[in-house]
Amino acid sequence: MASDTSQATVQQSVSDVAQDEAAHTSHASHGPTGIMRWLLTTNHKEIGSLYLLFSLLMLFIGGTLALVIRAELFQPGMQYIQPEFFNQMTTMHGLIMVFGAIMPAFVGLANWMIPLQVGAPDMALPRLNNFSFWLLPVAFGILLSTLFMEGGGPNFGWTFYAPLSTTFAPPSTSFFIISIHLAGISSILGAINIIATILNLRTPGMRLMDMSLFVWTWLITAFLLIAVMPVLAGVVTMMLMDINFGTSFFNAAGGGDPVLFQHLFWFFGHPEVYIMILPAFGIVSLIVPTFARKRLFGYASMVYATASIAILSFLVWAHHMFAVGLPLTAELFFMYSTMLIAVPTGVKVFNWIATLFRGSITFDVPMLFALGFIVMFTIGGLSGVMLAIVPADFQYHDTYFVVAHFHYVLVPGALFAIMAAAYYWMPKWTGHYANETLGKWHFWMSVIGVNLTFFPMHFSGLAGMPRRIPDYALQFADFNMISSIGGFMFGFSQLIFVWVLVKAIRGGEKAPAKAWEGAEGLEWTVPSPAPLHTFDTPPAYDPATDSPSRH
Repeated sequence: MASDTSQATVQQSVSDVAQDEAAHTSHASHGPTGIMRWLLTTNHKEIGSLYLLFSLLMLFIGGTLALVIRAELFQPGMQYIQPEFFNQMTTMHGLIMVFGAIMPAFVGLANWMIPLQVGAPDMALPRLNNFSFWLLPVAFGILLSTLFMEGGGPNFGWTFYAPLSTTFAPPSTSFFIISIHLAGISSILGAINIIATILNLRTPGMRLMDMSLFVWTWLITAFLLIAVMPVLAGVVTMMLMDINFGTSFFNAAGGGDPVLFQHLFWFFGHPEVYIMILPAFGIVSLIVPTFARKRLFGYASMVYATASIAILSFLVWAHHMFAVGLPLTAELFFMYSTMLIAVPTGVKVFNWIATLFRGSITFDVPMLFALGFIVMFTIGGLSGVMLAIVPADFQYHDTYFVVAHFHYVLVPGALFAIMAAAYYWMPKWTGHYANETLGKWHFWMSVIGVNLTFFPMHFSGLAGMPRRIPDYALQFADFNMISSIGGFMFGFSQLIFVWVLVKAIRGGEKAPAKAWEGAEGLEWTVPSPAPLHTFDTPPAYDPATDSPSRH
């Protein structure tokens, strides 16, 4: 009897939301048009599109800065820019790619797809959703403006270690801190919205263990964001106080401790790595079964592995700090906890391979990017285990080996997963399939470019080349030349993706509601392209037949 009452309550609440949405639909036809439509929109699909277009713009801005770096490093000697400007390029490249390209892209995918996948009419907090997005252009406008200020932009690395970022920083550092605050507020509000949507607006009958892996990974990621973003806000506020108000949180001369900054930053920074990769795991966990035409192997273990990674991510932050003089017991603890996090990650890779085993695989473009992700993310994971070993890390620390490691995780990892998602859901967004030939050109150019760029960095790092230097000794010249050629190849190959996107929006092969033969999920029950308003009434959902966890 109690369960009947609770089911009726859920149905009533969803019905109320649907009625509100229907009222909003009738109002929308008389709503603002032109630029005001986009400034004021509360529709999850439009806001998702804004996030995705913003992240694409930031990808090209951050990528341009990376090409400035690679042009300077093409051969030994100072070629084009001064060391001070080189430092600004490395700092801004990292900040823009992490906070402006990768994170907003995943939030955009969440905005577009989570309501469709859980059968919700919209996000739970639509106006907050609009506010979350429009904080970002303001934040990155402020950040980019620092390059034109007296003394230039941030020049202390994307990790902005004190005292470089406090005692020796350019005057524009306070503006950089404000931009980080705004981006952080955007992330926290977006995470609250995602959690509220997933927990409260699922269609009746859909249990948590019936949700798609993409929804699960985003639910866990949203809790990570809420846990660690305030830590980042705290540490940049302490920086602001040190710079402008005479405090000495990180100034040894005033009784502070620069290593305290590293502890606080990496307590945020390591979970941040998983914030940028867990949604990628969810995307790949949808695409691999679709194109292998098999049920995902070990759905429940994938959920538990994701949760395990999130919990363990809070216990490993000091593996970035083995060279600061930690006590031996602390080094051992962080070494073993870092190795432990490889176990749930290995479970995921095993499950993807088991799903592929004896599958009826087709190599469509989304599948190519997903397979590229699995292979090259695993390479990044293996070099991560190497960096976890304390005595070995003393050799690798602050060399190009570390640059190679985290770029293998973030470029063929997070970025390839975002590309896979774009090709996978493009029929649902635009109503047209992406051009398969151009998509394959994009994939292969990207794969070759990525490996030419970052694989040689393992060797230049092992040979002792420090990162963040504008000039280098002659023995590193060949590796750097190969990396620079690969960097330009990878960068310009992304123009193919823009061409693919434009062609899909303007026309192409029409896509049915279920664009891929092996695809499952509620998003494939709505027409392609998805109408502006979907699920005015909650969709029918039968856990016995529709759940991805069924055997």
